[in-house]
Amino acid sequence: MGMNFTFQESSVLYGMLAESATDVILKTDPKGFIVHATSGMSELGPRDGARETAGLVGPHLLDIVAPEAKQQISRAHARAMAGEDVDWIEFPAVTHDERKRWFEIRLRALLRHDGAPYGVLGIMRNLDELRSLSERLFSATYTDPLTGLTNRTAFVSMLDHMIEAEMDGCLALFSIDFFRTINMQYGQSVGDDVLRVFADLLRELLRSEDIISRIGSERFAVILPRVTAAEAEGICRRVVTTLAELKQTVVDGSFAMTASGSVARIGTSLDSTIERAEMALFVAKAKGRNRLEMEKPVRLAVG
Repeated sequence: MGMNFTFQESSVLYGMLAESATDVILKTDPKGFIVHATSGMSELGPRDGARETAGLVGPHLLDIVAPEAKQQISRAHARAMAGEDVDWIEFPAVTHDERKRWFEIRLRALLRHDGAPYGVLGIMRNLDELRSLSERLFSATYTDPLTGLTNRTAFVSMLDHMIEAEMDGCLALFSIDFFRTINMQYGQSVGDDVLRVFADLLRELLRSEDIISRIGSERFAVILPRVTAAEAEGICRRVVTTLAELKQTVVDGSFAMTASGSVARIGTSLDSTIERAEMALFVAKAKGRNRLEMEKPVRLAVG
């Protein structure tokens, strides 16, 4: 559909396009049927002939909108026809092959000389690229690239959220035994393989609701929501014993992989929760590694 604008339409359009020169432009009649649109609209909505549009000049605006957003866009169009400036609204659009693409739309009424609206001018901006960039930035900020697990930054934020929400649960820490020796003796690429193997084991053995993070070189943290200390102990002990029983070896088989672990209740403070889990992990290593230690209960002095 070609685009022809009156002077008044061009004036409105100039203001709406002040921030961008890459937008899709469309014009509707008062009922929402698209009378003109730029070429960026060509892949959206039903294929030609998908609607019976006898006597109509083009598809309806809602034909390009995914079902869950139709009511929102319909209200926005009505508000624009009533003279309200409708600022950017995000919505999923549908393509000819029924895929969803995210756009934001801005709508303004087109007015006759007597002030009566005769249609709506809209600008649609494709958000897919922006969303993809946001997802990549999120991944870079909160994901450990080697294991695909969340990283320490994400772990601290999630644990802090649980504490603020007063959610019950436990924190577990794991450390691959003698990891520095593995790196020095066999090289970093072998060390990376060891980390991936252990990350995969955690994914396999832990519950779907447990949150697994790599928080340091050979250190992993697991947030276990809604579990008692005894339940957490059973879950995490299975990680330590399963790794030992698998007898997963490094390179030539002379070095077996094991891990030490600890469990602490999630308390009222981020620092104290991590500190108690760290202390229990220190005890596990001091007692010979390849074992799980629970935090020691605090004994209050009497008298």
